[in-house]
Amino acid sequence: MCSSHQADQWMLCPQCDLMTQLPSLTPGSKANCPRCNTTLVMNWDEPRKRPTGYALAALFMLVLANLFPFVNMHVAGMSSEITLMRIPQVMVSVDYSSLATLFMLFVQTVPALCMVIILLLVNSVRLSVPLKRLLARVLFQIKAWGMAEIFLAGVLVSFVKLMAYGDIGIGTSFIPWCLFCLLQLRAFQCVDRRWMWERIAPLPALPAKPIAGVSGLQQNLRSCGCCTAVLAAEQQVCPRCGTVGHVRRRHSLQWTMALLLTSLLLYIPANLMPIMITDSLGSKITSTIMAGVVLLWSEGSYPVAMVIFVASIMVPSLKMLAIGWLCWDANGKSKPHQDSERMHKIYEVVEFVGRWSMIDVFVIAVLSALVRMGQIMNIYPATGALLFALVVILTMFSAMTFDPRLTWDRVSNKTQEEPDIAGK
Repeated sequence: MCSSHQADQWMLCPQCDLMTQLPSLTPGSKANCPRCNTTLVMNWDEPRKRPTGYALAALFMLVLANLFPFVNMHVAGMSSEITLMRIPQVMVSVDYSSLATLFMLFVQTVPALCMVIILLLVNSVRLSVPLKRLLARVLFQIKAWGMAEIFLAGVLVSFVKLMAYGDIGIGTSFIPWCLFCLLQLRAFQCVDRRWMWERIAPLPALPAKPIAGVSGLQQNLRSCGCCTAVLAAEQQVCPRCGTVGHVRRRHSLQWTMALLLTSLLLYIPANLMPIMITDSLGSKITSTIMAGVVLLWSEGSYPVAMVIFVASIMVPSLKMLAIGWLCWDANGKSKPHQDSERMHKIYEVVEFVGRWSMIDVFVIAVLSALVRMGQIMNIYPATGALLFALVVILTMFSAMTFDPRLTWDRVSNKTQEEPDIAGK
């Protein structure tokens, strides 16, 4: 084995598996993978104070956002006012506890839990090493499921939809919620995964002398997907964080395709079945996703109609096509280098935009909670909303189970074969 003090100088890219020797970084700089341009490590100025300040401020704003009224509406002399906690309560009252659970998890619980974990790990809090390992593993596994900013976008879309029916106003907690969304995003940005794990446990010694510019697969090495430690390919359990892993995610393509097909089967009824029911003066009007887009367009709300169309129709459809293409390409025989770069960009886009399809679900949640006007008008969620939420969740899981390193393995294999061909 190589000396453990050299381990902090080497890193396998989590996206393309290229072995890279990390340079000395000045505060405020970062190191990117030379092949796929993925950010490997960032050297933040004041790495403790920045995330601590942002996380504390975010939690304070979250408390304020839940204490006071959020938004209000006035229609024909009647008024309705809601708090953030009122939204899941309405979902439960109309027998949609599943949507209430998703709202509480994605909008409130996950972002708040991440902020608390950041505070505990970046500061010198007296915790046992196993507990710190558990918290770090939880943080990096659930951070993608925080959707506070997507909910905020859904609230803004709801305002445009409701302007045709009455006067819409913001409550005292609206500005704190906006600040919470910005602060929690900034707290995430200021936390470097590699720096955090160095504060929890030291890197294990390198199993062999690494070669820069060569994939880990060719060197019989693998990267821990949780703490970025470089391990021997046959070593399944990381001695640093305890995560079980393999050279490549086991049955990655099978899991990805199974989740993708399931989401596709749900996507069809999600678009055909109503996602929302409007009860106005005794008459009930059902609305599908596409019908809502057409209605907004006909009323002249072109930007909002485009946002809903892109987020709820185009993004899920293109995401499923893209994931299917990624799986096909991982087994393909096309030009390796050119295709790998293109497919990597597609994968990055898929990971980034996938969560934003939840915007329509959050719009329905806000409308259902706010529009409670007795006999004048009431809005309820419908089965299509739950099915659509499941589609978004399944496509997110399918993107997570896909191993992006598979798209680069053909480049490594071709490079490995070239000396044999030249020697013949």
